[in-house]
Amino acid sequence: MKASSRESDQTDPDLEAFEAVRAALPGLAQGLSAEDLAAQSMPDCSPGKWHLAHSSWFFEAMILADTPGYAPVDPRLQTLFNSYYEALGARVERHERGLMTRPSLDEVMAYRREIDRRMTAWLSEGRADARQRYLFTLGLHHEQQHQELFLMDLLNLMARSPLEPAAYEVEPRTRPVEPAKGGFSRFEGGLVEIGHDGRGFAFDNEGPAHRVWLEPYALANDLVANGDWIGFIQDGGYTRAELWLSDGWATVKAEGWEAPLYWRRDDNGWTTMTLAGRTPVDPAAPVRHISFYEADAFSRWAGKRLPTEAEWEHAVRCRPEAFSNAFGEVWQWTASGYAPYPGFRPTEGTAAEYNGKFMANQMVLRGSSFATAEGHARVGYRNFFYPQQRWAFMGLRLAGDTAPASLTRATDGGETARFRRDLLAGLSRSPKVASPKWLYDAEGSRLFEDITRLPEYYPTRQEAALLREVAPRWAARFGPDAVLVEFGSGASEKTRIVLDAAPDLAAYVPIDISADALDLAARRVAEDYPSLRIEPLVGDFLHLGALPAGTGSGRRIGFFPGSTIGNLERDEAVAFLKAARGLLGDDALFVLGVDLAKDPAVLVAAYDDAAGVTAAFNRNLLVRANREIGAGFDVDAFAHRAVWNAAASRMEMHLEATREMAIEVEGRRIAFARGETIHTESSRKYTEASVRELAEASGWRVTAFESGPAPSVALALLEA
Repeated sequence: MKASSRESDQTDPDLEAFEAVRAALPGLAQGLSAEDLAAQSMPDCSPGKWHLAHSSWFFEAMILADTPGYAPVDPRLQTLFNSYYEALGARVERHERGLMTRPSLDEVMAYRREIDRRMTAWLSEGRADARQRYLFTLGLHHEQQHQELFLMDLLNLMARSPLEPAAYEVEPRTRPVEPAKGGFSRFEGGLVEIGHDGRGFAFDNEGPAHRVWLEPYALANDLVANGDWIGFIQDGGYTRAELWLSDGWATVKAEGWEAPLYWRRDDNGWTTMTLAGRTPVDPAAPVRHISFYEADAFSRWAGKRLPTEAEWEHAVRCRPEAFSNAFGEVWQWTASGYAPYPGFRPTEGTAAEYNGKFMANQMVLRGSSFATAEGHARVGYRNFFYPQQRWAFMGLRLAGDTAPASLTRATDGGETARFRRDLLAGLSRSPKVASPKWLYDAEGSRLFEDITRLPEYYPTRQEAALLREVAPRWAARFGPDAVLVEFGSGASEKTRIVLDAAPDLAAYVPIDISADALDLAARRVAEDYPSLRIEPLVGDFLHLGALPAGTGSGRRIGFFPGSTIGNLERDEAVAFLKAARGLLGDDALFVLGVDLAKDPAVLVAAYDDAAGVTAAFNRNLLVRANREIGAGFDVDAFAHRAVWNAAASRMEMHLEATREMAIEVEGRRIAFARGETIHTESSRKYTEASVRELAEASGWRVTAFESGPAPSVALALLEA
């Protein structure tokens, strides 16, 4: 016996998908009358019966008709159920579809069953080539589109009746509305990639993938709610011409718009028509059934704007967890006109008419609605409607502009060259790494100061409190004409505690790799301590030179707070402390701050704060790389990760690529796989024993060790 091309005892995934998709429309039609399915409420809508038939015709016309010797089910149906395909001959115009009382609903359902039978046989043959397989998948997605169109058109029909009947007992949806998150998410923008990259199914209008320049922007975490829209109405939103585009204002006047489609106000307030009948407007629910013109006017009233489709896709692709209801509630208007992407090529053959010929005078919407079939939505999906249309499940999400980072390249050629060299070396390793010292440019230092004020970030508060307690006692040991040398000074905030405790210091020498941050810190200290000699030194404290001459003849006091020693590998920490001992001299003292080991939950929260400041600090490394060496990172495509490494007793910060990408620096291409990380910082957590061991290995001895209350940090006083 000859085996079939598809084993009968195996489940065919294509057949399963076909049967599941094809069952949905009849399921939506169940319980509706033949009259419900035959009427057409307006020219933009189609009768339910037509959707049931047309989605079957698509499989016949696009796939089955290509079979040699194929005989159509009924040639007359080709004219009745062709939508807009000029290549397939004559058709009934859209606005006249409701006049077609024949075939009957029973005959349409019989047609569906026959197409299902023929498609099942076609699938069982298993001889589809790549083009036919694409058309088959296109047919499934086309059917899913008509499931949503069926509900849109049905609601419009029900709303036309004075009876305002409910089409269903409850609204047909698969998941509830997600709760609001509040606020906006900021994105750096830059040169980013959007569009379909060729993997998996997409409509032809979603590709090809291409690069787009985005200025820094912010996108609202939530959709605009009905309560917000009521505020717009109450503030005269529909009566103020200055809020509207010219064509929009003309439409408002011509159509008499006063509220979203289906809204009505009576003595009890606003109500709206839904698939479950007329219900009170829920102020917390996302607004629906608004046109592009209305969305644009509301955005202007709110002091914001609509996002471009590139901004929307970039934001949701990079940080999907930031947004509520990005999918599954309403399609979201963008400011982008529907036009081809660079390099767009329509699908070959008859399906070339599917999208491309509509690329004029329409606007793009992103996301999906509650009525969108499961599995149909994608982050790159481009829906489109005319700007005056409102009957689809449409809403909006606001956007805003943010201040761009400076585009000026760094003027310190030496530091920039070192940054470039270090970064290239680190990114060429596996796994990829970057030195934490490059996190601290001026913006990085500012962000770190913001981190130190966060409720989750205990080290700065705890160390400052401990330093205020021990500084007077330890300063008494400095002696006359002493010089305070701070390594990696940052903003020098804790320095003031020591300076206040030791007013007779001869000089203060802050050392920092960032000239901008060092200059700012030195100027602030000089303003507060005008009689103190300040000798700022630009440099890497891991590669120390000589101290400035003539700074004082007394004891040198090293100061290394902030648990920064934890950022160094053990060999680096030993080498640094040895070099510091040589720099400071045989009679030196050294004040060392360390973070102590503790509950990992406390540690992770300190390095991954709820406000996202640490994430911005971490990603600023990429912003700096783009600004100073033209790296071309898509900053927002990297997620901040904070991980407790128990084996090494350290917290780690990583930047994780959320998609495949590549950058180019100085002609070198560096690829990132999805999920690959750049290890940007480690922060070892110590015990008293490990601090003493480290000091001894470096040529120091611990003369005092003080720890504070939980969450505990410690200060150690080392003596040469």
